[in-house]
Amino acid sequence: MISRVWSLFTLCLLLMNIDVVQAEETTPTAEELVGKVLDQTRGLTSYSELTMTVNRLEWTRSSSFTVWTRGREDALIRFTAPPRDVGNATLKKGDQMWTFSPKIKRTVRLPRSMMSQGWAGSDFSYNDLARSDTLLQHYELAIVEDQLDGDHTIYTIEAVPLENAPVVWGKEVLKLRDDYVLLEHSFYDQDRKLVKWIETQEITTFDGRPIPKKLRMKNTDDEEKWTEVEYTHAEFDVELDDNKFTLFSLRDSN
Repeated sequence: MISRVWSLFTLCLLLMNIDVVQAEETTPTAEELVGKVLDQTRGLTSYSELTMTVNRLEWTRSSSFTVWTRGREDALIRFTAPPRDVGNATLKKGDQMWTFSPKIKRTVRLPRSMMSQGWAGSDFSYNDLARSDTLLQHYELAIVEDQLDGDHTIYTIEAVPLENAPVVWGKEVLKLRDDYVLLEHSFYDQDRKLVKWIETQEITTFDGRPIPKKLRMKNTDDEEKWTEVEYTHAEFDVELDDNKFTLFSLRDSN
């Protein structure tokens, strides 16, 4: 009898240990979560159509653009509206970035000194566009909180720059859903003071995957100053020409 009880007790311990091991194996790391979030809106390749609204106290301006991406490093953005902006384009190739204006027929490679400037008059900087996997390369990532919200687990990840990392921010904090949807991304200066943040205001499904449909970038210095970007169409793992991410394609509006 004692032997049977001991066997059952040992079996329970083994099953409990298996459950613990399985739980440890399925718990994602901060790096895995951030990498999945980056890939969620890009896929191997992607094509998307978006609108952008820039709001200021005195005025509001809207525009539309298309985006092609390949992996985490390459992206081509081309404006399709309003008429005065049609053809304006930005190319990111690795860690290099160029802009093109059809009005002056000029291609400009952006130096580091210009990367903090606002892109297309918005609250997004060229640095924001160029980030790709900067968080994975130059930051130490840690999950500082996880909590259940309905059917999802929400992870809060703190990103602190590595020593001598070539980055602007003193700290970044991300809130991610367990299906790799970005909910919020906050940016802090070197004194750890909040400067700006992105909020996902609506989530939808495009091409079988959930992504933020509408995001708004806000600033702490002016509540009337914000930029909202909304996806109207998105496709993933699409076939793209080999020359899509070239200076020739940057200048070619076809």
